[in-house]
Amino acid sequence: MKKYINVTAKERDQIGILKARGVPISEIGRILERSKSTISEEIKRNSFGKIYVPIHAQAKSEKRKANTHKRHPLKSPWIYAFVLEKLREGWSPEQIDGRLKKENGKRIVSYETIYRFIFNPKNRRLKLWEYLPLKRVKRYKKYGRKVHRERIPNRVSIHVRKGFPEIENRTEFGHWEGDTVVGSQEKGKAIHTECERKIRFYQAVLINSKESEITLNAQKKIFSKHFCKSITMDNGLEFVKHEELKKLGIDTYFADPYCSCQRGTNEYHNGVLRRYLPKGTNFNGLTQEDLDDIVEEINNVKYPIHCNMILDI
Repeated sequence: MKKYINVTAKERDQIGILKARGVPISEIGRILERSKSTISEEIKRNSFGKIYVPIHAQAKSEKRKANTHKRHPLKSPWIYAFVLEKLREGWSPEQIDGRLKKENGKRIVSYETIYRFIFNPKNRRLKLWEYLPLKRVKRYKKYGRKVHRERIPNRVSIHVRKGFPEIENRTEFGHWEGDTVVGSQEKGKAIHTECERKIRFYQAVLINSKESEITLNAQKKIFSKHFCKSITMDNGLEFVKHEELKKLGIDTYFADPYCSCQRGTNEYHNGVLRRYLPKGTNFNGLTQEDLDDIVEEINNVKYPIHCNMILDI
């Protein structure tokens, strides 16, 4: 089998001259002893706009060749050192990506690359996942779980909310996102959290269980002190009594199953809360006063990069 040889600079000059004369591609291939597809692909890949200019074609080819076989971004010593340093300081890969982009004016390394590096089997000995907020040994596939049937009566989809630009664009105060943070015991104490979409104001109430009545009372407790026009929740059964909130003039919406990104503001702040109370923590020794201190710190301490500088959350 004949080995393929890349198109040379001399051949590109000939292609440019023959193409300018209107010679068909098949004829150019015959003259250069190249296949028709080789000539066609060369013109398609290295044209300058819609015009094939040999000098520009050669420059594009050389640039593309220079970018091949580049080392992995994290193999650059300074990038590797920066990423490792920030991970140890508790930064997420998204925050590291955002800071590098802000300081250098362009993306240096994507957060996806950092995640792949952390969970690469070759790097297991480094145990870098221990620096992540959730400290998962294995990375879970996004949207990988199956969707179950709807079990919340009169559930209003988040897609209906898109008809209200004041909610979607965060121009009006009073629209919240809610969720429940569980401890080591599924049926034990939990934390109900709410976060306002516009100003990212976070609130949390310690509850004895995830029962719907208890969750509803926690929501009423929060919104007796803070103005609320709508809440967007996940599909947990603790929210089956959401219609009681409608009686108080609060609209309720539900995100798509397993699409936590649709409630990104609340999810981000829950992630910060998990840095104080990691997964597996037993909430039996936690008091509301302790939780209030944590929430106050979350609301007032400035993190390295605020979430809305990286994601629309």
